[in-house]
Amino acid sequence: MVLEITAGRLLAPYIGVSLYTWTSIIGVVLGGLSLGSWLGGRWADTGWGDRAVGFVLMAAGLFSFASLLILTLIASMLQSIELDLVSASFFYMLSLFFIPAVLLGVITPLLTTLALKLDERSGHVVGRMHALAALGSIMGTFVTGYWLVQYIGTRNIIIGCSVLLLLLALPFFKHKKIAITVTSCLLFLFVAGLTEARNGYKSPCLKESNYFCIRVDDVSDMAPFGEAKAMVLDHLMHGVNHKQEAGMLVSPYVHLMDEIVISHFGADKSESISYFFAGGGAFTQPRSVKRFNPNAVITVAEIDNVVTQVATQELYLDATDMNIIHLDARVVLNKDRETKYDVVVTDVFHDISIPYHLVTKEYISLIKSRLNENGLLLMNIVDIFPNPLLTQALIKTIQTEFEQVDVWLDVIPDDVERVTYVISANQGDKQPEIIKSQRGFERVWYNITEPLIESGTNFDELPLLTDDFAPVERLVSSLLLSTLGN
Repeated sequence: MVLEITAGRLLAPYIGVSLYTWTSIIGVVLGGLSLGSWLGGRWADTGWGDRAVGFVLMAAGLFSFASLLILTLIASMLQSIELDLVSASFFYMLSLFFIPAVLLGVITPLLTTLALKLDERSGHVVGRMHALAALGSIMGTFVTGYWLVQYIGTRNIIIGCSVLLLLLALPFFKHKKIAITVTSCLLFLFVAGLTEARNGYKSPCLKESNYFCIRVDDVSDMAPFGEAKAMVLDHLMHGVNHKQEAGMLVSPYVHLMDEIVISHFGADKSESISYFFAGGGAFTQPRSVKRFNPNAVITVAEIDNVVTQVATQELYLDATDMNIIHLDARVVLNKDRETKYDVVVTDVFHDISIPYHLVTKEYISLIKSRLNENGLLLMNIVDIFPNPLLTQALIKTIQTEFEQVDVWLDVIPDDVERVTYVISANQGDKQPEIIKSQRGFERVWYNITEPLIESGTNFDELPLLTDDFAPVERLVSSLLLSTLGN
């Protein structure tokens, strides 16, 4: 379980984190354990003894360690052939952790057979072995998820597991222990040297939290002047912040959200409105709001406190006048039933997939109850063009609570493409067909609501997103099952 959870974090910078990713991780590991158990049972019947257990443990440690080296060999290859996310996640896992899983699966039947030679109560022995295996899995899950990843890092966890497996192997060599120890150490040093030569110990993450691999990239080339940095969570960019100009919104969809607020409330009113941001990320928009509207009241629900730390230390964030709460956005809105907001912005992603509980009718109803009478809901969605099923299902869902729902794009693609839609909703004020920027870059955005509804999948065929049924991955499968999701 330690290796299984660590695999998810190790691969996140390359393939992100989604239902499909974890399906590949769990499926490959379970497949390896199953094959290993079958092989171990057959070998146990042929009389394999203590030394065999030692050799298998040693091999498991060696192949676990080698996963860091193998990653440096296959990452560029898999990225160059542009596999879809599902295929990529499967091949990454198959290459890195299938063999260690097989070897670890071999251990249990071998040890069970050895234990049965010491105790004839087969039921007691088998039950005890299964209980110990389950206990180990439970401990590994909690220790890794709650502590190891955040404080030690994925690569150090894999190295530690490899060394531990080697140490566990040594007691099974009653004879020639010194020779076996020297040989195993030489093998480990050989793999360690190759891994070092391939730069396999260097993590792509600036910080690893319990939620993300966090990276900061210099993207000054995206700005017309000065310095700019981007926050990358796993392998998706989550905001671009300009050092000299806090109000610069480089990404068109973030800029659009700001312009919709101005269009809806008017330039004068927008100076003192209250915002609730579901998701902080790089804090690009809250930072811009404070630059232009110092009197605005800003509350941000960012579940990952490490993200906020990185944004403050690396991305020029001054959060002095912001109320930042490190909890899930829905939890925050549920806890505070008194505060009302003028604008609620939902900009939360796990890779290209939005968390299920932040697209449902229940969540939309909760937002409605926290908005003032003339309040505005803004949400961005990564989806395909044309016929974006998740976006259309979300429109259908939001329309159950809001009278006016609009969808926006800055560019209408000529072909099938991955785009970022912005959805706005309010209780009656009709939005214009076109919005032109009033500050910042000269840009134009188009209200595509009617053509999107008329040309896409019939609304009757789309699901109403609820807490009981929100098939987000299925609705964006056109991205996840194609290279557009990379």
